[in-house]
Amino acid sequence: MKKCIAILVFSFVFTGFAQEQKPTFKSESGLIKATYYYEDGSIKTQGFFKDKKLTGEWVRFDKEGNKLQLGYYNNGKKVGKWFFWSLGSLKEVNYENNTISSVNIWRPESKVAVNK
Repeated sequence: MKKCIAILVFSFVFTGFAQEQKPTFKSESGLIKATYYYEDGSIKTQGFFKDKKLTGEWVRFDKEGNKLQLGYYNNGKKVGKWFFWSLGSLKEVNYENNTISSVNIWRPESKVAVNK
């Protein structure tokens, strides 16, 4: 019986240390700023809510703090240009009425016109 109790106590102690950091919510200019974290405490996702719906800019990061995704919501729906970074490319996705309207993929070898 003592062994069972000791095992239970140790399992509760180790479970407590393994828990993920909880998200934070702060009020900013009439919006709620939400920040979600990785287990190591680095920021995973950050964005805003209004009336319990996603709104404004939302950004997702990798564990090193590099942007993986940048997008915008209006009243809980995806709008405008969204950007997705990956190894060697940038994907630009345009949303209209929460639906993809176009996709552009930018790679380092892509030529960009410059007006001098």
